[in-house]
Amino acid sequence: MSLIFGRREFLAAAAALPTIAFAQVGKRPDAGIDYNELRPPQPTESPGKIEVLEFFWYGCPHCAAFEPELEAWRKRLPADVAYRRNPVAFSDAQTPHSKIYYTLEALGKLDALHARVFTEIVGNRKPLLKTDDIADFMAANGIDRKKWLDTFNSFSVAARASRAAQVWRAYKVDGTPTIGVDGRYTTSPAQANGRAECLRVVDYLIDRIRAEKGGVAKK
Repeated sequence: MSLIFGRREFLAAAAALPTIAFAQVGKRPDAGIDYNELRPPQPTESPGKIEVLEFFWYGCPHCAAFEPELEAWRKRLPADVAYRRNPVAFSDAQTPHSKIYYTLEALGKLDALHARVFTEIVGNRKPLLKTDDIADFMAANGIDRKKWLDTFNSFSVAARASRAAQVWRAYKVDGTPTIGVDGRYTTSPAQANGRAECLRVVDYLIDRIRAEKGGVAKK
């Protein structure tokens, strides 16, 4: 009798707290629901490693909100996982944001200013789409204005922004943030029903790919 009551009590609690129950049970993510399989698979740029690719746009408030969690999660990744970012510009007008990312990377200022760009565009509502406005912001943050402009307007940065557009289209990205896993899968907070759940799905996919390759995670 007590066993029956205990089961009913559990079911009632689970019904009242579906989110907690889901997290505790650790439901296996479902293809087509929690993540998508890429067909055809896409090439990666991290030989010998499982590649995680973050698709983002600096003007996306959801990307800005996700960034702190992603950064903390990224720092805990094992050595067999490579993490890269791929900026997304859904229109030509947004291309300067992709160029901001690659210019910061070229100048070695990405770690220092990546989060600040989100804050300026999303938090302070400064679009940073005009070249002079972008240069002024970077100069205010310690980057030589001429050096910034020379790099921002360079062929190499333009080429990388163009390549980034090819990649997100190949991954069939239709919204940001989106996470690609080893050129084979994509998921997002919108699809997985939350930022924490999205990272749980990514962890699941990483483990799945590692098992298929016969590997063991190395810290």
